[in-house]
Amino acid sequence: MQAVILAGGKGKRLAPYTTILPKPLMPIDDMPILEIVLLQLKKNGFTKIVLAVGHLAGLIQAYCGDGSRWGLNITYSMENEPLGTAGPLSLIGGLEENFLVMNGDLLTNIDYSDLMKLHLEKNALATVSMYNKDVPISLGVLKLNDSGDIIDYIEKPTLTYKVSMGIYILNRKILDHIEKGKYLDFPVLIKKLIRENEKVVGYDFTGYWMDIGRHEDYSKVLEEFNSIRDELL
Repeated sequence: MQAVILAGGKGKRLAPYTTILPKPLMPIDDMPILEIVLLQLKKNGFTKIVLAVGHLAGLIQAYCGDGSRWGLNITYSMENEPLGTAGPLSLIGGLEENFLVMNGDLLTNIDYSDLMKLHLEKNALATVSMYNKDVPISLGVLKLNDSGDIIDYIEKPTLTYKVSMGIYILNRKILDHIEKGKYLDFPVLIKKLIRENEKVVGYDFTGYWMDIGRHEDYSKVLEEFNSIRDELL
């Protein structure tokens, strides 16, 4: 099976680290997060990997090479200018009929092969991995009726939302909806597919998921990694 890893962003929220190091090479314990992702994909049967690179691409290429040391076949797709999260797909030739796409800064114990299985069973154009994210509100939240009367006062509630994990299974026909070489992010693409009545389904995941896009999230991952290492690898 084939996977595309999006590894071309500048990682501005993790500056100054990402000024000299691409975000997918940020270390988690004794290896970069990208290496953890590659090992997980290999374990789940994804042996053909395309790394979509841009910012500090040479460092990623130098570290990963052709992937042979992990038993993988790694190739590269270069962005000469930022194309968002979905736009880089338009530059990649030889995509399989169904393939995985994911961000290169994710730490999760999702079963990628099970995700592919659901996508094929649903015969979907796009399958989006979902996670229940708790969002604490540090204020008192008011509920009103239609007349403007306050009917409830909830102090510092925690709201739960289904959020995208940044992991997708796509059918190759999705390229018909992506203009070559043009900037496009996944939220815009998914909403476009919905408007056009294409089949987009969700994959509910309840395990461990974290990205390292922010300093506080990166610090949390560093604290938790040793306790969940066996689950991940």
